[in-house]
Amino acid sequence: MSDKDSKPLSGKQLARKPRGFPDKREGLLHAQARLVETITGVYRQWGFEHLETGAFEYVDALGKFLPDTDRPNEGVFALQDDDEQWIALRYDLTAPLARFVAEAGQDLGRPFRRYAAGPVWRNEKPGPGRFREFWQCDADTVGAPGFHADAEMIAMGAEALRAVGMKSGEFAIRVNTRRLLNGVLDAVGAENAETRLAILRALDKLDRLGAGGVADLLGEGRLDESGDYTKGAGLGPEEVKRVLAFAEAGAATREATLANLAKAAGDSEQGKAGIAELEAIAGALEGLGAPESDVLIDPSVVRGLEYYTGPVYEAELLREVSGEDGKTYRIGSIGGGGRYDDLVARFTGQSVPATGFSIGISRLAAALQIMGDTARLDGPVVVLNLDRDNPAIALSIAAELRKAGLRAEAYMGGANNMGKQMKYADRRNSPVAVMVGEDELAKGTVTIKDLEMGALKAKAIKSNEEYREARPGQMEVPRAEMVEAVRRIVEAQA
Repeated sequence: MSDKDSKPLSGKQLARKPRGFPDKREGLLHAQARLVETITGVYRQWGFEHLETGAFEYVDALGKFLPDTDRPNEGVFALQDDDEQWIALRYDLTAPLARFVAEAGQDLGRPFRRYAAGPVWRNEKPGPGRFREFWQCDADTVGAPGFHADAEMIAMGAEALRAVGMKSGEFAIRVNTRRLLNGVLDAVGAENAETRLAILRALDKLDRLGAGGVADLLGEGRLDESGDYTKGAGLGPEEVKRVLAFAEAGAATREATLANLAKAAGDSEQGKAGIAELEAIAGALEGLGAPESDVLIDPSVVRGLEYYTGPVYEAELLREVSGEDGKTYRIGSIGGGGRYDDLVARFTGQSVPATGFSIGISRLAAALQIMGDTARLDGPVVVLNLDRDNPAIALSIAAELRKAGLRAEAYMGGANNMGKQMKYADRRNSPVAVMVGEDELAKGTVTIKDLEMGALKAKAIKSNEEYREARPGQMEVPRAEMVEAVRRIVEAQA
């Protein structure tokens, strides 16, 4: 039945998808798969083993999202199983690991070093670059209490980012510790949870607002450009000065930064413990050969302080890109991690040292696409179907190319003219189009068009007459030589 004979269906369904669940076409999927392969290859090289857990966990196993209503859906996508127990799609890859370690018990052996890659789901408001479904790629060590384990995570994360194409100065992993932050909060007399949280939120905005804006948020408050007022932490001028000195202690080297932090952190036990942690990590990073440009000690890193118990680290892309509006943007955070010694204890009642690093695959793939760092993905060789009475010719040629290991398809659309079929090949990012018409059949040949070379040459041709004479990127070869001629073009483009 032709298109014009078909009738529209009554009561048709509106085609739409839930917000925050992106559709992904081949180019992005291919880039994502290559990232996972490359990053997990680094994890394996460092001695980590692959573990895969299910998409669903019992809601109470997810920790942060314990059910406190009839339907526990705050932050997760939850449903009731047939035994009336609440289960939810995993929020991250770490909570399932903690459950697995607790369930396996002492038979697992410690330390247990695992990596995992897969989708996670968050029931949060989506926005630009923020999805409800996305991929992560994690590595974790459970049962290693020393800070050398944290340093290993940091150095391995830097190596993984270099493996996917990041160069010096294009990324940085920033390191801080909860104990050092607690020491500073104690030193300025921030005793209640509300004040401490306000200080941490102010510090987290240092790169966006600068020292002046953060000083306002540490003090009485700040009125932003839109007219919205944010209440400050209520610190006095001396306390504000001290917190800013801590936040801006970063220097050219890890050693110099640590010296600045030692002055700013004061004499509190927490501050001293935090400095000792960072010094131990810095020493291990030297042993691991992690360059100063890859790993920075940065006191402004405040990620996940309700979750982490010690060192925290955040991976950031530093390269700037130009948006469609002409403005320059920085991609920002694409991963991180830290030490979380209390997570397994939720199941066992005993503290189990653990540290991990996570790279946001979906965000990194999108960032690389924006920066133009993903390879052009060629489509299949397209065999034009020029004989409407005998499509078997195009089908047999495509089969011959596939048998030789080449990706190929015969045109299956309704158009019989060459122009529309060539447009289809271009839309498929095909490297080569193969044509067999009456002339070629009579001579036992095929015509092969190198679509990339043809496009380049055509740009220099000014008239139709010149184009017909030049036949850019096009050749006629005996049928017996077709496979090798096509292979040469495909490999040259690759």
